[in-house]
Order: sequence, then C-alpha cells, then structure tokens
Amino acid sequence: MNKEQSNQNQHKSGFISIIGRPNVGKSTFLNRVIGQKIAIMSDKPQTTRNKVQGVLTTDDAQLIFIDTPGIHKPKHRLGDFMMKVAQNTLKEVDIVLFMVNAEEGFGRGEEFIIEKFQSVKTPIFLVINKIDQIHPEQLISLIDSYKEKYPFAEIVPISALQGNNVEKLLEQIKKYLPEGPQFYPADQVTDHPERFIVSELIREKALHLTREEIPHSLAVVIEKMERDGERDVVHVMATVIVERDSQKGIIIGKQGSMLKEIGKRARIDIENLLGSKVFLELWVKVQKDWRNRMSQLRDFGFREDEY
Repeated sequence: MNKEQSNQNQHKSGFISIIGRPNVGKSTFLNRVIGQKIAIMSDKPQTTRNKVQGVLTTDDAQLIFIDTPGIHKPKHRLGDFMMKVAQNTLKEVDIVLFMVNAEEGFGRGEEFIIEKFQSVKTPIFLVINKIDQIHPEQLISLIDSYKEKYPFAEIVPISALQGNNVEKLLEQIKKYLPEGPQFYPADQVTDHPERFIVSELIREKALHLTREEIPHSLAVVIEKMERDGERDVVHVMATVIVERDSQKGIIIGKQGSMLKEIGKRARIDIENLLGSKVFLELWVKVQKDWRNRMSQLRDFGFREDEY
C-alpha cells in the first residue's frame, strides 16, 4: 500500500467549537450540518445557554460540533455562566469556527471576540454566514477587513440557512482534524439526553411566541417523561419558569390560549424527535430573580463545575 492510499484510509475525528456574537446563525448551521433540529433557533439573542454537542459521522471522519452561547457582556449570573461556557471551549477543541454575520460587518463585538483569540493556539476558521444577504463586492471588502485583524487558518463564506458552501467548509474542517477514533455510535447525533432537547424545544416555541420582555427570564424544566409502550405514547410534564407574575400572565395568555399554542407547536417537534405520539402537559411557575441564584441555576441544569 502506498502512502497516498494509507492517508485515504485514515479515520479522522475531533471537536469543533462554533463561537460568535449572539444571533449570527450558529444554531442554524449546527442543525443544517446534523440534518435535524438539536439546537433551538430564535431571532432573539442569547438563545443558546448550554454547550450543545452535535455529532456528524461520515465514512472517513467524525466531527463533534459544540454550539456555544453567543459572546456578549454579562448582566447577571446566568450571563456569567454563558460566557464561561463559550470561552472555556476555546481550550478544549481541535478547531474553532468564528462565525460572523455578513450583513453586520465588523464591529466592537467582533473585536472583543478576536481579543480572546490572542492566547489560543487552536486553528481558527473565520466563517462568514448569511452571504446570501449581501452583494459579492461587499463580501470581498469584508474578508479584507478581517484579514487585517487576525491570521485565520481559513476563511469560508457560507449561508447556513440555504446550505451554500457548507459542504466545502466541512471538507476544510476534515483537513485540519487529527487522526482519531469514532467517539460516538454512527447513528448518534447529540450527547444531550432527550429530556434536555425536549425542554429546549418547548423553550424555543415560547421564545417565538412571546414579547420582548420574556426571553431571557424563561427556563423550562421537565418534571416527568414516561413512555407508554403499549400505546406508543410519551407523556411529558414540563414547567415553564418565569421571574415575574406579569410574565406568567403573558405565557398563559387569555383563557390559556398562549400556553396552548406553545404546547401545540412544541408537541410537533417533540414527536419528530422521539418518533412517537406525545401527550404534553405544560405548567407555569414564577421564581423571582432565578437567573441570579446559583442554587436555582444548578436546578435548571446550569452547572459551572462541568465547564
């Protein structure tokens, strides 16, 4: 066997962190690559709170993606937690994808993130997302401005929503990955338990449907999740946590209409995820200032010691 054939037979694997400002399309990209929804999407910033691990297995490689919370200036303990999650992944991975929004150009937020790269030895790709929204000439000048700021290993323009250039990006990633084993079974797409993804799908629908004052003060806790094997039905009981009585009223809606709509939309995604009929019960509970209380953050799955 010659050297070229030997290289073709190598199996590569590694961890890839996706970082960037809130709302640049990190979760959209992850869902596109994995082929199903594992990260929730919203037009509200800071939707992702935990590291969401997505696994892509091909014939010659396994790519483990980590979608991190958008990097921003924290305003409460939950925000501090989110920043630690995002920054700590820089040290743990084989490649960092720095994703930016082509429409927004280069600003102070991007500069803040690039400052964090100075002590990072990991290869960093600049991924310019939403290229379908700008003129090609704008893209060229944007690439030039980023080249002046940092020596990126690769610069790849994509549209995560439309899929443009995503395959090219995956091929570039494989070139930089070390030779390694398959860490996860071929049919596994995430390392998060089903309960976590179910809670995130419910939270996504609440984010889509409620007003601006709700998003960051909202959490979802799965109280019970049981499968009835005989009838092939999964019973899910979940509590939507908010910080104020007024927010509780908004989530419930007139005669329960908002809560019913959240449940209806979430149930469709949960059924797709679980491959079974789902009976979903939702409750709403007020826990004042939970984002600043470490005991409640831990109860809701935000554990600093894991990061």
